[in-house]
Amino acid sequence: MRLYKLIFIFLIFFVFDSYSQTGSVKIGLLKYNGGGDWYANLETSLPNLIKFCNENLKTNIDKKQGIVEVGSPDIFNYPIVHMTGHGNVIFSQHDVENLRNYLISGGFLHIDDNYGLNKFIRREMKKVFPNIDFVELPFSFPIYHQKFNFHKGLPKIHEHDGKAPQGFGIFYKARLVCFYTYECDLGDGWEDQIIHNDSQQTRIKALKMGANIISYVFDN
Repeated sequence: MRLYKLIFIFLIFFVFDSYSQTGSVKIGLLKYNGGGDWYANLETSLPNLIKFCNENLKTNIDKKQGIVEVGSPDIFNYPIVHMTGHGNVIFSQHDVENLRNYLISGGFLHIDDNYGLNKFIRREMKKVFPNIDFVELPFSFPIYHQKFNFHKGLPKIHEHDGKAPQGFGIFYKARLVCFYTYECDLGDGWEDQIIHNDSQQTRIKALKMGANIISYVFDN
């Protein structure tokens, strides 16, 4: 375990040294096995969020997202990885160990249920942290009050089952290592307007909440 921490510290140093030289860090999109469509919002979702953050948070995030597999050591190059999809997810034992080490060593995972992901991701994240459960975050939690205030928690972007959106977290040693947005569909709201025909007001809410997630990770 100590070796993984040393590797992560080295890679984070490398990433931020690169940041100082190139002016940018990368956000990763998580590629996983099991048949689910990890690529569901591939073309415009994260690129639009990155553009929004660079314009409104004055961040210098590389405009091109990275794509990283769960079990790859390259995951340690990203301060945050984003995961989405509609269907099945399967983490191998190697994936589980790699993801756990990434998260407990300082990494952050944002999971966005694109509708249909819930039962699969809960099962697989239980492999990653067998003794830690998802807990619903209160509306007062800082992730809802970074650059933009969401006094009622997550915005509702797509109706799906008509349930209220919920934000769940996994905490390791009091640090939020995974934020799971459920019945919300932020990623669809980040996509180009023509794809889902969301109103500009809805898209802005999604982008602002996404920017809060990025801000929270960079501040913590």
